[in-house]
Amino acid sequence: MTSLLSRLPRGGGPDEPGERSPAALAGLAAAVVLAVPVVGLLVLLLAVAVVQTLDPAGGLGVGGSTRLAGQLWLLAHGAELELPGGPLRIAPLLLTGGIGWGLSRAAGGLVHRLHLVRGRDVGVVVAVQAVVHALVTAVLAAAVSTEGARAGLLRPVLGALLLAGVAGGFGALRDSGLLGALAARLPGPVPVLGRAVLAGLLALAGGCTAVLAVALAADVRGAAALTTGLGGAGAGATGLAGLSLLLLPNAGAAVAGLAAGPGFGIGTGTFVSASAVHLGPVPALPLLAALPDTQAVPLLAFLAQVLPVLAGLVTGTVVGRRLRDDDGGTVTAALVGLAAGVGLGAATALWVLLAHGRLGDAALASVGAPAPATGLAVAAQAGIAAAAAGAVARWRARS
Repeated sequence: MTSLLSRLPRGGGPDEPGERSPAALAGLAAAVVLAVPVVGLLVLLLAVAVVQTLDPAGGLGVGGSTRLAGQLWLLAHGAELELPGGPLRIAPLLLTGGIGWGLSRAAGGLVHRLHLVRGRDVGVVVAVQAVVHALVTAVLAAAVSTEGARAGLLRPVLGALLLAGVAGGFGALRDSGLLGALAARLPGPVPVLGRAVLAGLLALAGGCTAVLAVALAADVRGAAALTTGLGGAGAGATGLAGLSLLLLPNAGAAVAGLAAGPGFGIGTGTFVSASAVHLGPVPALPLLAALPDTQAVPLLAFLAQVLPVLAGLVTGTVVGRRLRDDDGGTVTAALVGLAAGVGLGAATALWVLLAHGRLGDAALASVGAPAPATGLAVAAQAGIAAAAAGAVARWRARS
């Protein structure tokens, strides 16, 4: 994709916006955005093929590996696969994030290369990118569907449109300079909110990942047993390890539910919170070795409850330090911190919602934490902490 962008002719001089017709610009945008699914699917196919070579029985052929790579791509866009054991709907968020990063870089790189600074031109790039990405995803859904694994069109197409629109729009606005110009027009401390919420969300995600790592380290034998539990020797172990890596952000969202208070469930038989633990049969996935070994609530679950407060403190500190001199004093910082904490709760709810999944019918029909309850709990805890941290950080910055 980078080499393709480097060969594109520039639209003008270093300080001149590109002058191109909408049709020519749309053609260039379509050509560039096609590189994202091509490269992404090739990487997935290569990874699946490497895993299959470790299977002493031969593993899947080229056709089977291609279908599996395509199905992973569709799941990353929110698709639901109809399998013999029931519907499968869980987005591997690490893969989804990688695709979003590629789309953002593609749109931003094209806008920067052609020196597009007008809203109309940037809008054409983003719109074409979203439509082309959705069309590719629709074609892929039709191509990889089989009698044993049928993928619908509506969910992955809508997911592709949304992902390309958000990620591509952000990249295009950022690299065109329009995002900075828009932020400069926003009143008062509003531009600080976005950075504060992002900082808090990263702090919360980092804390949840750390809790997950500690829980896995406490049961290394269980994780190893689950990793090698499938047939195919190295193929089964490598495949499960790779799948666990792709689902790491999903597991982090479940920990966020535990830290906030509502807890998380894996179907109807397993539920974990800081007040109760109920264990039942779960899929043989190495990540699930992090579950408690007994019905007793582990100490780690109690300690994890501090994470929303810590994320709120990070959020409020960013607010207090980023406010401009004429934005107000400690009271303003406290109010903005409170608003940023509520925004962090909304962002957490979205993360948990995207991570939620379904692994079949009946007992595994719902996997993950409850998004509304988790978001409200994080908003309440982080909002109070962010208000206090914002006031203190603002006082220290002005003293």
